[in-house]
Amino acid sequence: METGYFAHESAVIDQGCRIGKGTKIWHFSHIMPGCVIGDNCNLGQNVVISPDVVLGRNVKVQNNVSIYTGVICEDDVFLGPSMVFTNVINPRSHILRKDQYQATRVRRGASIGANATIVCGNEIGEFSFIGAGSVVTKDVPAYALIVGNPGRHVGWMSEFGHRLHFDEKGMAICPESHEKYELSKEGKVSKL
Repeated sequence: METGYFAHESAVIDQGCRIGKGTKIWHFSHIMPGCVIGDNCNLGQNVVISPDVVLGRNVKVQNNVSIYTGVICEDDVFLGPSMVFTNVINPRSHILRKDQYQATRVRRGASIGANATIVCGNEIGEFSFIGAGSVVTKDVPAYALIVGNPGRHVGWMSEFGHRLHFDEKGMAICPESHEKYELSKEGKVSKL
């Protein structure tokens, strides 16, 4: 049967999930029922996609990442090796809290670095960049650069993943794409 995607023979793919064309699922990964994975995604070794998770197109999930119920990743998201999502604020082994999962949305083009932790109930803004090992405990604005534990907003990133340096007029240029960005007086970045 032609599936339109590739799955390594060691991957477990449960019935009731949708997987887009051109997607690759590598060694020892588990795709659970009800999840939706878009076209041209790449899921590395030892990845778990829990029920009802949604991944957009061209999402890159590196090795050893578990994406739990309540997470939605839009198109072009990058999830670094061993980064972590949570889905319950106050987990306890002896208390069932499946009805208390909190949603986490990762907006288009965002990158989350290796070993970062995203606490549930937060939104990661489009084209934001979460540094390796950071712990995100609140919403992240679009284009923001977040580092540390707890995560701190220390700057801005271009859509090509370069640090933006704004002049006195609030303008910056990406050194790779040469696209222009504006930092508003309200503290929001937009591409011109």
